[in-house]
Amino acid sequence: MTQYASAAISRRLAAVHSAAEQLPLFPDEDEPDTMSGFSVRQSGRAKRLSIKVYPRGKVEVVVPKRARAADVRAFVEDHKEWIRNAREKFAALHAPEPFALPKTIRLDGIQSCFSVRYVPVADAKGVNYRTQSDEVVLTGRVDDEKLCVAALKRWLISLAKNRYLPLLRSLSASTGNNFKKMHVRGQRTCWGSHSSSGTISLNYCLMFLDAEHLRYVMIHELCHARHMNHSRRFWSLVGQFEPDYKTLDKDLNESWKKIPTWVGIY
Repeated sequence: MTQYASAAISRRLAAVHSAAEQLPLFPDEDEPDTMSGFSVRQSGRAKRLSIKVYPRGKVEVVVPKRARAADVRAFVEDHKEWIRNAREKFAALHAPEPFALPKTIRLDGIQSCFSVRYVPVADAKGVNYRTQSDEVVLTGRVDDEKLCVAALKRWLISLAKNRYLPLLRSLSASTGNNFKKMHVRGQRTCWGSHSSSGTISLNYCLMFLDAEHLRYVMIHELCHARHMNHSRRFWSLVGQFEPDYKTLDKDLNESWKKIPTWVGIY
């Protein structure tokens, strides 16, 4: 679970992203827009090109810093059949879910539920959010789904920061495991991480799970303050504060199903 420039590099990465936008994976007319094409993620730790297919069909190409757009294009072309087969296997296990902007957002991890209201504003260039009690109000170009999703993600990050930090501090005090900073992100590959500098990063998608799993992930990451590995000593320490850690940890492998399609992470 804890698996987890220069101007020239920026230009190369922009070229790679451009190639991704120009090269759809499948030309099938009946394929939903959310399933066509692929995204590109540059990784400083990547030594070679790799492809990830997520349960709902999203395809991500992970590239080293010096990857060339032409190489990415050729790599995806060479693996199109493998990608198609991976998508079909996921589709057989999980029925495709159509994209739709939410009218309500249920966040069991923090025991909250919010309604969402969309207010168009003439000549607006973007979408802003504000909260009113248990309502999230989006204003601006609300006819643009991408802008709405981006605004909702900004809201989720802000909300998670406010709700996570008091709980993390409380668990830090009760377990005796310290941290220096907390970041909230929308990681696609992990629920949380703990850096050697003492920074804990938590996924805002944990709010879509239940409070028990959110608490477990926090305990898990706090225990990395003493053991930056998954050794027996680490798991023994986790078990002191969460006896049911094995079940909770196993559950996380399938917990992506609780995250709405519109979030676009899985």
